[in-house]
Amino acid sequence: MRQPELLQTILNRRSYRGRYDGAPVPREDLQAILEAGLAAPSGCNKQTTSLIAVDDPALLADLKKLIGPPVCATAPAIICVLTRPIIAYGDRTYFVQDYAAAIENMLLAICALGYASCWYEGHITDADDIGGQMAKRLGVPEDYRLVCALPVGVPAAPVREPLKKPFAERAWFNGFGAKE
Repeated sequence: MRQPELLQTILNRRSYRGRYDGAPVPREDLQAILEAGLAAPSGCNKQTTSLIAVDDPALLADLKKLIGPPVCATAPAIICVLTRPIIAYGDRTYFVQDYAAAIENMLLAICALGYASCWYEGHITDADDIGGQMAKRLGVPEDYRLVCALPVGVPAAPVREPLKKPFAERAWFNGFGAKE
């Protein structure tokens, strides 16, 4: 089967929850990652997703204290994902799909550039409102919600491949569970 470079990046992307080696992430790499996120599709082109890359050591330290568990403790950069639930048409909004697409684009860009990351959303959006506290520290207007933090850096340990179910258990041609 053909494996163009983009498909290899998709297949090689992994969630990384380990320590980072401390090497800084150059601004041009952070900008490329942010641009990849902003290039994601957006429902009715409402562009509900905004991004903040944080690489200032003092500000990173403040955010890491808010985040708590060591998930981002050694990351030299964190990308904060913001959203606004704008109505697309009628009573429908696609802000969750918008920021999810942006996050996936950024995770792929992070992988392609040789870095590692993990999608931290649940911990950020729990009842203790860590995302709200982070947003306040970053000066985010109240009509935005900070919904995700992506640590970015060079992994200090090998990135482990997760056990995945076989293709035939999750994907078929021409009908659910079809065997051809």
